[in-house]
Amino acid sequence: MALRDLTSLSVQRDAHRERMIPYGSETLSMAQAASTLRAGLLYNPAMISPRNQTIAGELRRVAAELENRQANPFRVRAYRQAARLIERLTEDAGELARRGELIKMKGIGKDLAQKIALFCETGRIDAGPSPPEEIPPELTPWLTLPDFSPSLVRHLSERLGIRTLDDLETLVRSRLLRTLPGMTARDEEILEGIARLRAGPSQP
Repeated sequence: MALRDLTSLSVQRDAHRERMIPYGSETLSMAQAASTLRAGLLYNPAMISPRNQTIAGELRRVAAELENRQANPFRVRAYRQAARLIERLTEDAGELARRGELIKMKGIGKDLAQKIALFCETGRIDAGPSPPEEIPPELTPWLTLPDFSPSLVRHLSERLGIRTLDDLETLVRSRLLRTLPGMTARDEEILEGIARLRAGPSQP
């Protein structure tokens, strides 16, 4: 049962002439239903749109495909996050995408919203080619640091605003760098690498 269907339910009246709404095995008064709706307590798995579950499954399939291709881990995570969001919607995601409302959800950008709308028409989401991993030339030396890939350097630069060795050192010392996907190197190893980059090329 979707939340929007509450308005179309048959309304009962109890002995005190209070309007009642059937919900599962319970019967809620109009006042109780309104209060419960505001609190978000009417969510349960039975209310999930079947198509939303299908969309979420397709998003996870694409995430697995990208992971097998060793694509950008942040791109993989975006698909999995979108799948979790979609499967919890109580309104059909295809309708939200058609009305342009899906893009307003945090975690679902324009590209994913378009792919979901296309899936509702074709029944499949194409992962597409992985975009080239281009990074600013001045950050190329960072690729010598342990576990640093082009996708990680791009994420640090474009998403987190980390563009200098000082910024990077601060991030490492905050212990936040180790929370990023694919980062297994010890903080000490990365700090040693930063020190080497500061020192410049070793002289023969």
